[in-house]
Amino acid sequence: MPTAPPASLPHSFTKSNSSMRSLSLLSLFLVACLFSCQQAQEEGLYSFSDAAADGKPDKAAATSTTTDILFQSTDGGKTWQDISAGLPAGLKGWSFFMAKGELLLASEQGLYKSGTAANHVHWEKDGALDQKIIHVSPNPAGMMAVGRNSQIYQKAMGTDVWMPIFTDFKNSTARIVFSAKDGSIFIGADGGLFKSANGGKTWNHVIKNGWVLKVLESNGVMLCTSQWGIMRSTDGGEHWENVLNEGGVGIYLTTINDGFAAINYNTESKTRRVRTSTDGGKTWQPIDETLPPSSLISTIQQVGGDFYCGHPDGIYRSVDHGKSWFLAVPATEKKVFNLFTQNGIIYALQQEGGC
Repeated sequence: MPTAPPASLPHSFTKSNSSMRSLSLLSLFLVACLFSCQQAQEEGLYSFSDAAADGKPDKAAATSTTTDILFQSTDGGKTWQDISAGLPAGLKGWSFFMAKGELLLASEQGLYKSGTAANHVHWEKDGALDQKIIHVSPNPAGMMAVGRNSQIYQKAMGTDVWMPIFTDFKNSTARIVFSAKDGSIFIGADGGLFKSANGGKTWNHVIKNGWVLKVLESNGVMLCTSQWGIMRSTDGGEHWENVLNEGGVGIYLTTINDGFAAINYNTESKTRRVRTSTDGGKTWQPIDETLPPSSLISTIQQVGGDFYCGHPDGIYRSVDHGKSWFLAVPATEKKVFNLFTQNGIIYALQQEGGC
C-alpha cells in the first residue's frame, strides 16, 4: 500500500535567460535541500504531506537518527518528531499519560517523566519510584501508579513523593487502578474488577470471572476490557453486561467525538477487529473493512475528524470515519505503534507486538 511523501521542497525557482545564472541558482537550491534534509534528520523529524484528493499519500518519509522509541505529532499526523531523548534503549512501555504539565511513561524499567513543551521533551527517570511500573493514571488527589507485586502508589499534588495506598488490597494481582467521577476507585486485576466507594476501606468484587485491564467512563457509561470482550455498566460500575464479544478478549478502549471506539479479538477470523459505538456502548459498528487484517492491531485514536490506528504495518489514518485507510507512518523493525492522544497531540510508542 502506498505511503506518504517526505517534507515538501520548493517546486520551482526563477528561470533566467543566462545559463550561468541558472546553474548558479540550481547549485544554491541543491545545497539548501541537502542542508534541510540534514537538519531534519538531526532533529529527528518525520514529515508527511497531506493526503491527496483520493485520500492516499504518495511516498514514505526519512528515517530518524535518534532512539526511535516514542514520537509525537502536533499537526494531525502530518509531521512526526522523535521525542525519545532520555529513554533507555529497548524500553518496554505500558502506560502513558499527560497531567498537570507533565508527561508520564510507565515502563518495565521504571517511571519516566518529562515536561510537556512540544519542542523540549526530554525524559528523566523518577527516582522516587524506581521499580517496574505497569500502569499510571490520574486521581483528584494526585497521580496513581501500579508497581511490581501489584502495589499501588499515589503521588501527592505538588510533591515528588509516591506513597503506598490500598495496602490492604489482597484480593488479586492488580493491573490497573481507575478513579471514577463519583469518587469510587476501581482496580482491574487478574481476578476481575473490584470497586471501592469508601476510599479503599472495603472492596466489592463487581466482575468476578477473568481479568480486567482497562476501565473507561464517559457520559454516565462505564466500559472495560475483559477476558470476555467489552463490558458495560450504567449504574456506576455495580453491575456489568457483555456488549461486544466475538469469542475473544477485549483489547482496547477509548473515547471518540461521538462515543467510543474499541478493539476486540475475533476467534473465527483470528484477527483483532476495530469497532465504534455512538449510542453509549450499546451497539457497535465495524470501521475496519478496508484495514489490512491483523492479530496485532494495538490502538485506535481520533484527533479532529480523523482516526489513527496502530498496526503492524505502521500507523494507518482514515479521513472518512473508517471507510478507507491509508498508511501514514510505516513500521520499522517489525514493531507496532501504541497510540495515545492528549490535547490534540498524538503520541506513538513503538513496542514489540503492540500492546
